[in-house]
Amino acid sequence: MNRILSTIVISVSLAVAPLLAHAAGTPDATIDISGDKTAVGIGYTQMRGTLHFKGGSYPVQVKGLSFGEVGAAKITATGQVYHLARLDDLNGNYTAVSAGVAVGGGGEGTTMENQNGVVINLRGTTQGVDVNVSIDGFSLKLGQ
Repeated sequence: MNRILSTIVISVSLAVAPLLAHAAGTPDATIDISGDKTAVGIGYTQMRGTLHFKGGSYPVQVKGLSFGEVGAAKITATGQVYHLARLDDLNGNYTAVSAGVAVGGGGEGTTMENQNGVVINLRGTTQGVDVNVSIDGFSLKLGQ
């Protein structure tokens, strides 16, 4: 079991490493989001939040699917946004690779990138049960 878990952690780390390197430096914006996630093999996430960019605060909504996940949880996350030159560049479809286990409560990290090169590093807390080694797809757009 430990070998399998170690292999999974190493694989996820190798997949996320290029995104982390791409997001080095000072963030262009920050983001705060919260919402719900439910999954049985295929998970669905729906969240709302606020982007803080160049002195303004803008509402955002996030919807997504994940594959390889089981559980139901409430999520609260904050993150740094990189390579955001224009507000409209935030809109789009993001892909991410994540791994984590939360029973009752726990932390999770995800790095995701969209077609415009915008990278978001999220750190979140989960309340509920959530077990995942997943490949995720998110749609993020401005507005409520």
